[in-house]
Amino acid sequence: MRPSFHPRLINGPFDDPGLFIPFQFQHRALIFDLGDINSLAAKDVLKISHAFVSHTHMDHFIGFDRLLRLSLGREKNISLYGPPGFLKNVAGKLAGYAWNLADKYNYPLSLQITEVHPQHTLCRKYHCAKKFQSAQDPVKQPFSGILYQEPAFEVSAVILDHNIPCLGFSIKERFHVNIIKNGLENLGLSPGPWLTEFKQALYNQVDPTANFEVKSDRRKTARQFSLGALTDKIARITPGQKITYITDVVDSAANSEKIVEIAKGSDHLFIEAVFLDQDRELAEKKHHLTARRAGQLAALAQVKQFTVFHFSPRYTGMEQQLREEAWAAYENSTP
Repeated sequence: MRPSFHPRLINGPFDDPGLFIPFQFQHRALIFDLGDINSLAAKDVLKISHAFVSHTHMDHFIGFDRLLRLSLGREKNISLYGPPGFLKNVAGKLAGYAWNLADKYNYPLSLQITEVHPQHTLCRKYHCAKKFQSAQDPVKQPFSGILYQEPAFEVSAVILDHNIPCLGFSIKERFHVNIIKNGLENLGLSPGPWLTEFKQALYNQVDPTANFEVKSDRRKTARQFSLGALTDKIARITPGQKITYITDVVDSAANSEKIVEIAKGSDHLFIEAVFLDQDRELAEKKHHLTARRAGQLAALAQVKQFTVFHFSPRYTGMEQQLREEAWAAYENSTP
């Protein structure tokens, strides 16, 4: 199975956290956290359509400036999500710059900012053409865990405790469409942009008896198939991919319950492991997890794979010890 998205940590385990999630065959990506993103090429930053910020400590939010700078002058809409106080934080960032030339851009940028509360969200839009001054009151909507949704996937969020509210995120594909190469060849079809349209039709639950037009490079004229018949010949439907991202949380019963719930059954869990277990008192004081606890939570959530990151600089040169502690805890806790 070729996954639809390919998550990768932006920086090394001792540097600013962040998970970049590009989509296969699409000029598009999501990002979890906006710390230092200078390691991302400009072309990758410009793929970002949605940014999900766990909290606005500097090492998780300073990259907002680079995302904004590279996006200026482009016809682009960016959605950003964050915890309580996020609207004020973004407004403060925008107010820190002079925008007297912003209305001169030919391709205006728009930002949609969503602030997440336990029972509701608050959303406000900012437009470059209006010098990023929003006159509207925030729009309030109910929130029950699903933060963003498309036919192909959804992003969930949970509010955790880091001595301030901090969001954990999970992205879940509804199902995965695997294209059968032999099926294409048997029909005389070649891969192309039409496959994206085909997959989208499946995600949109289009009537299987509906006609679907295939424009293949091998033929000059388009061919017609019923969607259901074409699916039977060229596609295999498998369970969707699930990726979870957890960082900057205190080891508490309440946090643990929420983390296990949102991460349950993940194909890949990215979870902080700031301290070794020998320094668990310091971890509690700093409101972070130990590597041992990260491994235990991964096991409790029954994840298939996990990666620990966000290591304290005190362990420079000892990253393997942190990974081994987490893995040992995972193996010893797995049923």
